[in-house]
Amino acid sequence: MNLKRVFSIITVLLLAGGVLWAGDSASFVDLGFSADGGIYMFAQYGVRSSNLRPWADLFVVDVEKNDFVRGGRISYIHDNPISAGQDGSGALHYIVMKNSSLAERHGVKFPNQGMPLYISLEGDPAYRGDTISFRDFSSGTLYRASLLETMTGTGENLRSSFYIYLECIYSDGGEKTFRVGTPEIQRHLISSYRIKQALISPDGKSLIFVIEMKRTGISGPDIRYMVEAIRF
Repeated sequence: MNLKRVFSIITVLLLAGGVLWAGDSASFVDLGFSADGGIYMFAQYGVRSSNLRPWADLFVVDVEKNDFVRGGRISYIHDNPISAGQDGSGALHYIVMKNSSLAERHGVKFPNQGMPLYISLEGDPAYRGDTISFRDFSSGTLYRASLLETMTGTGENLRSSFYIYLECIYSDGGEKTFRVGTPEIQRHLISSYRIKQALISPDGKSLIFVIEMKRTGISGPDIRYMVEAIRF
């Protein structure tokens, strides 16, 4: 099937569903923690709107350092465009299979996924920039999180940064506050950040914030994901 026909089919499907194609949106995938909860692996994948080529990114994070492990960022773009009915997940399967040794090296077990404590939908407080609240019912801890972002420049000179102000209210009444993230890092062409999910590790000691980023693209904003992590 040629590229022109694929574009035509997808355009018809989008119009039929009432969706306007504007940039491309990634899908986030939780790939699990190591047994001790200290390492977290995740991925994102999608289809480039400009040429319909599927792509995927794979990440491995040291939770305590809130940083990638050495060699913990891998990207893949397939040579050919998708066929009608495909969603680009083949690129995800390829990159995970190709780098299975990375998971083994850091002890990541794919079934050892995080438990969602918060999932944001359109219209939720995270999309208005408000403070969000969620609770870990296993420990009784109440969390309040505020994402604070900074923007500088416009157009091609746009740069941005953010961090999360996190309050923890424990079951015994004690409270602690944390700054999660690195506001010193300036990201090019990122126009907004939102907390999309909050996940807790099976041992209850690692909290992962899944951050949705809007990046200026050729045909509209592209959606990408990153995480901020904290180890208690």
